[in-house]
Amino acid sequence: MGKKEKRIDAYIAKSATFAQPILNRLRKLVHEGCPDVEEGIKWGFPHFEYNGILCSMASFKHHCAFGFWKATLLSDRRDLLSRMGKTAMGNFGQLRSVDDLPSDKILIEYVKEAAKLNEAGVKVPGRSKPAEKKPLKVPSYFKQALAKNRKALNTFDEFNYSNKKDYVEWVTEAKTEETRNNRLATAIEWMAKGKIRNWKYVRK
Repeated sequence: MGKKEKRIDAYIAKSATFAQPILNRLRKLVHEGCPDVEEGIKWGFPHFEYNGILCSMASFKHHCAFGFWKATLLSDRRDLLSRMGKTAMGNFGQLRSVDDLPSDKILIEYVKEAAKLNEAGVKVPGRSKPAEKKPLKVPSYFKQALAKNRKALNTFDEFNYSNKKDYVEWVTEAKTEETRNNRLATAIEWMAKGKIRNWKYVRK
């Protein structure tokens, strides 16, 4: 059986009034399409996993977004993913009401297909072997600050390369020591709460 996450209950409850029915509908349909799906919070917004990440949703100030991790591999017979996903994060454009969503039947079809891809272990071309990246140089003062806050350290360790880089560059590119110290303190505070660098653009 699938697993629901209380943090997603809280995420939805804190979202704007218009967003709540959208998020609840998406959540319900994901579970209908994949009964064994498990929920979690990654990078500050809800994710659904089944043999890997299946899809995710997010609420913003004026719209919601929903997308599949392997959207490029879905058959998309109705051309919805490519046609609707050009104006916002996710694959279905800016969702401002449940009326902006495809029908329940269509969304469930996408969820089922995405689940089968994960179950079969199909990889997104290029994602399984990402382009070689330069090793991220984390300054000693940054490491020392992380070592003093276990929650922040755990978050940083779980981040992907890009999220780590966002924080490191933000801190190291400060022009004065005072600014650097302020940014570092803020970075540690945010990471202790499990937040990515640009969390303000996700959690509204």
